[in-house]
Amino acid sequence: MKRILRWAALIVGALAALAGAAALFVEVRGIPRYTPGRVEVSVQPTPEAIARGRKFASMLCSGCHLDPATGAFSGRWMTDLPPEFGAAYAANITRDPVHGIGAWTDGEIVYLLRTGVRRDGRYAPPWMPKLPHLSDGDLLSIVAFLRSDDPWVRPSPTPTQASRPSFLAKALANTVFKPLPYPRAGVAAPDPKDRVALGRYLVAGLDCYGCHSADFKKMNILEPEKSEGFMGGGNEMLGAGGRPIVTANLTPDPETGIGRWTEEQFGRALRQGLRPDDAPLRPPMRRFAELTAEEAGAIYAYLRTVPPIRRARPAASPTAAPAPASEGERVYRKHACGACHGDDGSGPIALKDAWRKYGTDAELAQRIRRPTRFVPDTQMPTWDGVIAEADYAPLAAYVRSLGAPAAR
Repeated sequence: MKRILRWAALIVGALAALAGAAALFVEVRGIPRYTPGRVEVSVQPTPEAIARGRKFASMLCSGCHLDPATGAFSGRWMTDLPPEFGAAYAANITRDPVHGIGAWTDGEIVYLLRTGVRRDGRYAPPWMPKLPHLSDGDLLSIVAFLRSDDPWVRPSPTPTQASRPSFLAKALANTVFKPLPYPRAGVAAPDPKDRVALGRYLVAGLDCYGCHSADFKKMNILEPEKSEGFMGGGNEMLGAGGRPIVTANLTPDPETGIGRWTEEQFGRALRQGLRPDDAPLRPPMRRFAELTAEEAGAIYAYLRTVPPIRRARPAASPTAAPAPASEGERVYRKHACGACHGDDGSGPIALKDAWRKYGTDAELAQRIRRPTRFVPDTQMPTWDGVIAEADYAPLAAYVRSLGAPAAR
């Protein structure tokens, strides 16, 4: 018996030593490197390709790479990344030849977007989307846009800050998430007349499933439908103010998903950022105004074919707050403006400078009513017809009061 116990102890000790060695290897190696492949491709930056590329870059790249301070894809800290993955900084992908990708070839950009391997062999960490499903035409249009004179990609000498991936992120990059194979054949776009096929293409190509499935760590990038809890939501992310927020269930389950939503309601939420109850979508979810009504309808048609999953979304944790001190504050709370701007205007899209930026309450009220008239690329929903006419004036006055210097 003692001999058996001794052997058992030796085996357990050996396994523990192996596990420790593996953990040390992962910690020291970090995010691995690979030998990048060579892709010979030359992109023709036609106006049509640049416009198409800007559309996809807005939906796929701007959320992480667009820095409000520079107005360019110069990179920023990813404040909505789940903390289990560490701290991440999105890279500078402007045309700057030193700090951005100005010196990259078209083939090097294409290879990164398809496989996740950079020109120096570094593997793009798990949180960066890889694009194996995007058609060759749409992928090359993104490259055309990155080569353009658009303000988003103008050269910016902003150094890319070093990310601090967690041990989990390093372990995933060394085990589960590996470089994707470069396609052996061309990737074709779907027939635009096939609504379900087009919807599936957009859900896969825009990486919708990455957030709206059950677990970031269990994504099947090459076969998205095999991801755990496909489109059933449940991933925990960080919303405004660093508060946890769980992604929504987009399957056709009538109780916990979108089974009772109409196509018009879904399109409004996706393109205008307002749910059927007129509540705004909560960050990090953004509205996709770049999609046409037909494309939003195609996504809806495809989601109706996804097997329903019954998974309720936890309600947002209410924050203790005193009774509103003014009518404007009451309107601000009623329409959940704090979801993007913070309860006191200091959120991800801060309002602390509104008193200086907008000269009068009337001017700000017009911007709230139809923001795209003033900033076409804004993520702010169009509130015209949602906010009561009598509520615009007090709301604008309250917003302009946030951060304003105290009267003397």
